[in-house]
Amino acid sequence: MLELQGLTRRFGATAAVDGVSLAVPAGQMLGIIGRSGAGKSTLLRLVNRLLEPSAGRILAAGRDVTALRGRALRDWRRDCAMVFQQFNLVQRLDVLTNVLLGRLAHQHGLRRALVLLAGSFGAGERAMALAALERFGLLEVALQRAETLSGGQQQRVALCRALLQQPRIILADEPIASLDPANARTVMDALRQVNREDGLTVLVNLHHLDTAREYCDRILAMQAGRVVFDGPPAALTAERIAAIYGIPEADFAAEAEAAAARAAVA
Repeated sequence: MLELQGLTRRFGATAAVDGVSLAVPAGQMLGIIGRSGAGKSTLLRLVNRLLEPSAGRILAAGRDVTALRGRALRDWRRDCAMVFQQFNLVQRLDVLTNVLLGRLAHQHGLRRALVLLAGSFGAGERAMALAALERFGLLEVALQRAETLSGGQQQRVALCRALLQQPRIILADEPIASLDPANARTVMDALRQVNREDGLTVLVNLHHLDTAREYCDRILAMQAGRVVFDGPPAALTAERIAAIYGIPEADFAAEAEAAAARAAVA
């Protein structure tokens, strides 16, 4: 169980995340929606401790994550892997090496430095990386440079790298924002696969409302740093959506009809 208790992050006078409290059961796939600037990305970075909270606590299985320091904090970040919108791959390195970089989360001190300098990953780690690539249809590109891959392929490589950390939680920050619809579906299928098959908790920020409804067990909507909706996809009515995104309900209904028509033509 992941719990946020009054979690707040201020930047000057602005509260990017403002008193967020929620509990996420282990193995749930939670979609977070809202307009740009609503606080979605900040929330994920607080959970991973890439940002420090101004107030509030994060608990994982009853342990106070906000109190962790040093190696304990590094271990938490290993257990709570990030997948970013811009992939964050080393473009000049081959795909296999990019995936293997996920194993650095299990190395410390001198051993970590030696692995970085020499790339001396063990046979078992290479087998893990190759298995992850095969799982997501990427084995044939294992020795290609990352820069030669499509956006959808790169994002799946980033997911493989995250899985090499052997995390308990995946935090995916707008993982399909820069992808075309076909690649977006492939990436979301992969996220749902690790959620269902591996039992990993997945928190995913999404701009695409229909995607959140299709893939997520639960949807959290944010507005100005606060949670304004928390519930199952079926409870997210047109009226609520219009309020979340700050648009008249009639305009939202018209846009939804137009989007459905475009999807039918495609």
